[in-house]
Parts: sequence; structure tokens; C-alpha cells
Amino acid sequence: MNRLLEAELIYGRLLPIREPHLVARYNKALIAFGLPATKLTEFDIDITGFSPQVAAELGDPDYLDPLKVNRRFIILTPEQDSLPVVHTSFSNTAGLMHEFFSANARAIHAITLRDTLYGEIEDSVSEVKTLDDLLSINEVTFKVLSAEDLLGKAGQLRQLCDALITSADAWRDDAMLERMVSLAKETGDIRQNTLVPDKLVFRHDAFWADHFGGVFVFVDEKITTVVCDPEAPGFRRSRPWQVSYISIHDAAQIGDFLARTGRLELPRASWVESSGLFAHRLEMALLSVAASLDPVPDLTRIDAVWMQTFLHRNAKAINERGVYPLLQEAQRTLARTGNLRMADIDPKLRLWLVRAEPGHPDQWLTNRLIAHLTGEDFVSRFVFDKQGFYRAYERYPEPYRDYVVSRLSQTYLKDKPAFRKRLYGLGDDHA
Repeated sequence: MNRLLEAELIYGRLLPIREPHLVARYNKALIAFGLPATKLTEFDIDITGFSPQVAAELGDPDYLDPLKVNRRFIILTPEQDSLPVVHTSFSNTAGLMHEFFSANARAIHAITLRDTLYGEIEDSVSEVKTLDDLLSINEVTFKVLSAEDLLGKAGQLRQLCDALITSADAWRDDAMLERMVSLAKETGDIRQNTLVPDKLVFRHDAFWADHFGGVFVFVDEKITTVVCDPEAPGFRRSRPWQVSYISIHDAAQIGDFLARTGRLELPRASWVESSGLFAHRLEMALLSVAASLDPVPDLTRIDAVWMQTFLHRNAKAINERGVYPLLQEAQRTLARTGNLRMADIDPKLRLWLVRAEPGHPDQWLTNRLIAHLTGEDFVSRFVFDKQGFYRAYERYPEPYRDYVVSRLSQTYLKDKPAFRKRLYGLGDDHA
């Protein structure tokens, strides 16, 4: 993983924590979770407060994600809202955190001036043992505490203020008045500074979960659809009256479902030609064949001549996989007619010709599923399915790893929003 670290393709864009008082506050949160304090004086964090350096020190990458459910978080500064999430078991963790920051911006700003927020994103289950456990999660609640108990003290001061107003004899209680002054010195004027987060409950709709080999949950008005490995406990048995199940290995049925529910943008010349997506996937199809050869050919100078030569020398292997000739024929047909008849396409290969409908709320989840099922396109997989990309990267031969890192660094990382907009039609709403 050293190449990925050096190229900032893993644990990139994190926030450095260097100030001793912030390190001390972070440790108080760790201790409150029942974890040992870090001995590090410098480390980096993501939006949830996860630190790869602390994870390495503790020998536990799931130290903020025990049992891969009820995610913990540590908020040291409002600046975390602009960070990515780099370690999670649910695809909507970042979205939920952004919602929490947005809904409680004033309180977070006021509290983190003097204290640290920490807690859990609680849902209805404490452990995921079956698909039914995942399906039972409809909403989550942020259980929020503070390292210096600033929240608790603000709550006490609020109660005393209420008593002062409602009780005729409260003004005579010197001990109570002294306690109010003491609390106000720590909390400030709670009439002006909102110290208690206003919104703590959020919806938990469509998502991907890193359980049972990966589970995709799509929510429509009358039915929920689960896409996962049929060996997952509860497959076709959990809530069969309201849940439809599709095997992750059945690309044809997955494509039909995504198209039927309006989640796919079907191939049309109007977007295919301007996006360059087919040209990109043609190259990915050739490179995936190159990665399977022993030895891997020289990938340092890939251009049109290199690709044509490689195509002639490896035509049998390329044609056997079917993706390259499919994309070539699709490009010719679109140039001639402007449209494709998907019914004429091999159902197992149709997802190579589509992208998520950019206007659909599930665009990122849909693209993640497409990237998972067209894994040879390592660029799309890195963009939408980083966990899957990192696992696949470990299996790449060394020369191909070099090329993959170079390719991602020189293309996607140069301008991520523009890259996503061009290839996938997506706006700039993700890091």
C-alpha cells in the first residue's frame, strides 16, 4: 500500500492534528470509548475522527467501527465537515456526518471552541448477524457527548435558568445562583451560544454495507431491493413480503432492475460521445487483459499505436472476454443510429454500456454497483467503490500496480469534479 499512500490514493485529504490540546481532547474521547489513549503527538483524521495512524498504533482498523455497526465519531473541529470518510462499513456514513454538521453547525462551532464532541451513530441493532438486521435500520440517532462535559453543564445551566424563572423563591437560593455563575463561566451565555445540537435523528435510506461480501439496499415506494451474495444469511427469507432479492452474480437481473426503476442512463450518442466513457472502458478492457499476462507487458508508454499492436497480438484473449468487441460495435452503432437496442446485447455485459442516471438520488450507489460488476475498470472502481478497489489492488501484479497508481494520479486526482462530471455526468457533491 506504500504506493497508494505516497500518491494520496488512500488516506488522502485528511486533517493534521498537531496541537497538544486537540490531542489531549482526542485522548479523552478514546478513553471514554474504553480505548487506550494514543501516545502519538501528531496524527491525521477524517470526517468521523478516524485516524489511520491511531488505527495502526492500536492494531485495530475498526477502533471507531466496532462490530461494523453503530459507528463512533470524534469531532475536534468544524473543519472536519470538508473531509472524506476513509474507513467505513456503510456507504452513507459520510452523508450522515455531513447532515449532522449542517443541521448543527452553530452548536458544533460553539462547543469545539472549548470541548470535543464524541459519540455513536446509533441504529436499531447492535450487531449484524443476518440481512434482517440490516433491513431493520430505517433511521439513525446521533448519541452525542462531550469530553469536558460541556453539553451536560449547558443542560444543567438551562434547567437552573428555567427554575429561576418559574420559582418565586429561586432568587433566595445563594447556592443555586453560585452554581449558575460557575457553570456560565464554562459554558458562556447559553442564550446566545447554542451548545446543544438541535437535530440528532436522520433517515437511513438506500446504502451499501460491508457485510456478507457486500450488500446493496435500494429503497422504492412499495418495495426494497437487496443485491448481495445468495449465501448471505437471510437471503430471500428476511421480510419476503416487502423485499425483493437479487444475486450479486446475476448481472442480467441487476441490469433489468436498475433500468426498470429509472436508475440507469441507457446508451445514447448524445452523452456517450461527449463523455468519452466508452473510449475509457475500451482501454480498461485491453488493460485488464494485459494485467493477466505473464509477464505483464511494458505499460510505460500507452498510446494508440501501443493499443493497436497489443490488440493484434492478443486478439483471441480479448475477443474471448467479449467486452472489447461489444464496446467497439456499440460505438459504431451509436455513431450510425444514435441509439442501441439493449435487447440485442448479451445481458451479462450490458452494464459496460451504461452509467447511473445522474439525476437519480441513488446515482452514487448505482455507480458503485456498476463499478463492482465491471471490476476491470479500475478507475471507476476507485471513484465509486474504494473498498473493492483496495482489495483488487492487492491481487494486481507489481507492474500493473505501478501503472494503476500512475494512471489515477495523472487523471482522476488532477481534477476529480471535472473527471466525474465528464465521464459519469455527476455534479460536485462528493470529495
